[in-house]
Amino acid sequence: MKRRFWKNLAPLDCLRRAVWLVPALMAAMLGLVARPLGGQPAESAAGSARIEVLRIDSEIEPILATYIASGLEDAARTKASLVLITMDTPGGLSDSMRDIVQHILDSPVPVAVFVSPTGSRGASAGFFILLSADVAAMAPATHAGAASPVFMIAGYTVNIDETMRRKVMEDAKAYLRSYTEKRGRNPTLAETAVSDAKAFTEKEALEGKLIDLVADSPEDLLAKLNGRTLKRFDGKTVKLELTNPVRVTYEMSMRQKFLSRIVQPDMFFILLIVGVLGLYTEFTHPGMIAPGVIGGICAVLALYAMNILPVNFAGVALIALALTMFILEAKYTSHGVLGIGGVVAMLLGALMLIRSPLTNAGVSLGVAAGMTLPFAAITIFLMRLVLRSRTWKQSTGLEQLVGLEGLVTETLSPAAPGGPARGMVRVHGELWRATAASEVPKDAAIRVVKADGLTLHVEPKQTPPSAGD
Repeated sequence: MKRRFWKNLAPLDCLRRAVWLVPALMAAMLGLVARPLGGQPAESAAGSARIEVLRIDSEIEPILATYIASGLEDAARTKASLVLITMDTPGGLSDSMRDIVQHILDSPVPVAVFVSPTGSRGASAGFFILLSADVAAMAPATHAGAASPVFMIAGYTVNIDETMRRKVMEDAKAYLRSYTEKRGRNPTLAETAVSDAKAFTEKEALEGKLIDLVADSPEDLLAKLNGRTLKRFDGKTVKLELTNPVRVTYEMSMRQKFLSRIVQPDMFFILLIVGVLGLYTEFTHPGMIAPGVIGGICAVLALYAMNILPVNFAGVALIALALTMFILEAKYTSHGVLGIGGVVAMLLGALMLIRSPLTNAGVSLGVAAGMTLPFAAITIFLMRLVLRSRTWKQSTGLEQLVGLEGLVTETLSPAAPGGPARGMVRVHGELWRATAASEVPKDAAIRVVKADGLTLHVEPKQTPPSAGD
């Protein structure tokens, strides 16, 4: 993954290094590899069949795909007899689904996908994964299907060009046919899940030859598979010997669990906004440090998620435009037009930020609105503080003397005709050498116009004309 390091975000170089070290240390603390859990031994006991158990129990996204891939690799390394993937998913991202399907088709260990427990579903992208397995099974009162490609933003279907819709539809159907036929399943019926968004109960799927069997539980499934001969995707056959099965649950590592939260669209948008706001605060108010550190960490995590998620850069451009409008709102009098425009741009950008053709996996409207409005208010407020501070008078150093008034204690007179007038003045309770363009008498009021070392450049104070003049 390509990363661009930010520079000059804090006054100290060590602070910048610390910001980058925090995510690395966090990842190290959370663990780097997944391990078999559940109290089972890594190697099966003699005469027992090792069953590697994986779970798909949420939306299908890139981190889940890496978890499935690493689980299949572990099963091959430990010479497992079978990989059992239990599934309950509403679907997920197309690229992640294809990655999982590819690893299942290439797995040297037979794979069984089981929609379980009762009430679960293998919808949308999950339907593609179910049909790719060596053994496709479902528990009673479960369903699968409804795999039509859809384009959605914040849960609302978006109309697209008919040609594009057909291209996406035909691509999905062809992809499904490419392996269901070799698995000996019914490709014609499977296509209806794509073309007609049809879903199937476990009985309908079994009768239509979409799945191989219905089982009440994982134990029942393993009992029914014991001694069964499977035809692998490469044409080879293998007989399952599942006597005394030992199930080993392969869990996500803490690192994968942590990263799976980051790549959720809502969390990605929150990290992006907090990162931008933190860095913006540090830029406009140097020395606060904490906003810069927090913003830097969030920005790095958002960049990581951006590298994995299918980000729509039109959404990123709209968010950048919104930030620009908020800053301009603070600088110019627009009667709220720029501020409202920025809010609308950021809302649209958030809703367009993540694109997914198979599910409505995008930033939710509630999160988009909940982050946009405070972000707009804080950004405009901070920028107005910055602009107001530029009009403040210098409170330290010689510059603070400019504009102060005083009295001449020694007549300011030129040493030579046409030269500057020099003498002594009292300003701010202190005696200063002073110079003026013309002679100024003693006890006359003066105003400081410039400080040059220990010499003040002054001018006579102009007294307002009287009412009778």
